[in-house]
Formats: sequence, structure tokens, C-alpha cells
Amino acid sequence: MSTPMNEAPAATGIEGAASPAPLLSFFLAHHFLIWQFAKKDVLARYRGSVLGLLWSILNPLGMLAAYTLVFGFILKSRSGFGASGNLDFALLLYAGLVAHGLVSDCITRSPMLIAAQPNLVKKVVFPLELLPVSSLAANLFQSAINLAILLVFHALLAPEWSWHALLSPVALLCLVPFLLGAVWMLSAFGVFVRDIAQVMALASSLLLFLSPVFYPVTLVPEPWRAALYLNPLTPAIENLRRMLFAHEMPHWGELALLFAAGCVFAWIGLVLFRRMRPGFADVV
Repeated sequence: MSTPMNEAPAATGIEGAASPAPLLSFFLAHHFLIWQFAKKDVLARYRGSVLGLLWSILNPLGMLAAYTLVFGFILKSRSGFGASGNLDFALLLYAGLVAHGLVSDCITRSPMLIAAQPNLVKKVVFPLELLPVSSLAANLFQSAINLAILLVFHALLAPEWSWHALLSPVALLCLVPFLLGAVWMLSAFGVFVRDIAQVMALASSLLLFLSPVFYPVTLVPEPWRAALYLNPLTPAIENLRRMLFAHEMPHWGELALLFAAGCVFAWIGLVLFRRMRPGFADVV
């Protein structure tokens, strides 16, 4: 039975969790809370606007049109992608922006996630570990819309289409453990160091150029490519483009390594969150 929000149990079910099974059971037991807070997060982004949730579609469409105009028609750039035309190049570029947008939303919204909920921290016995999970779920909702737009335009405009495109969500899903760890970690540190919000805004901009969004990995000098793959976005973007535009299967080894490393990072993030949680009430 779903747990009502005003009767949320304490986080005792997750306090001792040190393996995936207890964590998964905890999240499943509180799926109603995760859904409610994710829904609230999504609706809050467009509250008060005339078009409401329609902006979740119009914003990525506007971004796609802007980058197509600037890089395809004004600068006439192909950035080494070997794109056959302006529209093809726009889709290649937008594929990278979809992945970057997911990471950017997570790291820029996380620092104030707990600090903005003083009532939940102080007055309610609430499993705070769920807030980062619901925030990630809300960001995944927007990314799913962005990816759907990419797939629709790819099917309509790309010179060729392959069933490999249907596997493209895998590239983003492999980022989920890493992002969950980042959200746990940043939301905890953000309670004590409010400057992290500004740092993450700058980091998001830098990440846009330190990831293969505007250029393919093949343009990076060989000695620096290994360093580029330390960025979790690199295998995600490269495999997303591989499935969509090269009509190939993803490099499962790369994605498996990304997922496994993300799981370790998520565990570290959860441990730090739980150790810092007792001090939240004293700060917020």
C-alpha cells in the first residue's frame, strides 16, 4: 500500500542499507512519495505560466532551432562530424545537448534541494534520502521529452533510420546511478556551503565544452582522449550518437563500466548524505 505523505516513515529502512537489494526495496516501498515529489517538482517549474507543461516541449524545440540556425546556417560549421547537411548536423548536436541537459539539471538544482525544504528537515519525520531520488526522476521526465523530440525529428529528417535508435534510452539510463550519487552528495554539501550552487552553475557551462557535445571524440588529440573518457558524459553521448546516426549497437563494455562506476559513486554519495544528515536541522 502506498505511504501517505503525512505519514511518511522514518528513514530507518535505508539507514543500514549497504547493498543494492535493500536500497531497491526501500525505494519501491516509498514509490508513492517519490512520484508525488517528482510530480510537484515538474509542475513547480512551470507554475504560473500560461502554457504550463507545454513549455517542456517548446523549450527543447526552441533550443534545437537556435543551434541549427547558429551552427548550421550562420557559422556553417560541421565541427568534424561529417554531417551531410544542416538538419543532420543539428540532430547530431542536439543528441549531445540532450545528455548534457540531464546532467546539468541535476547538478545545478541539487545544491538547494534540502536547504529549500526546512519543514521536512525539522518538523516531519521524513526519509530525506527520497528528495534527491524524486528530483532525479523529475529531471529524467524532461530528458525523456527531449529524447522523444530527438527521435521524432531523427525519424522524419535523417537520411536513414535504423532500429538501433530504439536502444538510445540505454545511453542515458546508464548515467542514472552516477547522477543519483551526485544529487545525494551535492544536496548534502549544499546545506552547509551555499556557494556550491554558484559553483555548479559554472561547472555546468564548463562541462558543455569539456564534453563531446560540439565536437566528436575523434577531433581530440590522442593523448587527451583517455582524459575525456573520465567524463561520464563522453561514453553516454558517443554511444547515443552511435545508435542514432551510425546505426550500430552501443559499446556495451563502455556503458557497463559507466553503470558500474556510477553505482559505486551512488553508494559513496548515499554514505556521505547519511553521515551529514544529522547536521541538517542545525543549519536550515
